[in-house]
Amino acid sequence: MNKQERFLKLYEPIHDRFERFCRARLYGHSSFMEHSDLMNDSLLIAYDKFESLESEKAFLSFLFGIAIRILSNHQKKKKEERFISDNHMVMVASSSVSDLNAELHFLYEALNQLNLEQRESIILFEISGFSIKEIAVLHQTSESSVKQRLKRGREKLANILADNSINKEKEVQNG
Repeated sequence: MNKQERFLKLYEPIHDRFERFCRARLYGHSSFMEHSDLMNDSLLIAYDKFESLESEKAFLSFLFGIAIRILSNHQKKKKEERFISDNHMVMVASSSVSDLNAELHFLYEALNQLNLEQRESIILFEISGFSIKEIAVLHQTSESSVKQRLKRGREKLANILADNSINKEKEVQNG
């Protein structure tokens, strides 16, 4: 089996998880970079460095690590633009959006209000299904740090979502 066949054999079963990670990580930052661009850039680098992969079981972590590094490098280059876009959130309200899409929108909007470490830890753990140990390896930190980020991130997320819910009830009562 050649390199391309081996790569595709590993990638095809995890494509959906990788796409969800990239979408979640870039939600609200479409002017920053599209999720498909992040996926393509990550896959190109992963294919180029495929021989350095030590274990096929670590392929998804390998892709996530590359995507995180791409974002980190891109953010450093675009720091001023990122600051502006992070401080000017755009609310999208549409009556044609299904309830599920609206809930996802508010969840991703709330995730964007977390700090970077908490947001990435929650996305990796809750959305992408990574273990705490795998996240610690990706972030090059201790498992206890990841647990603390998850705990604090969940608490802050719950408060943000609760505040949004209360505000929506008030709008409905007043409107």
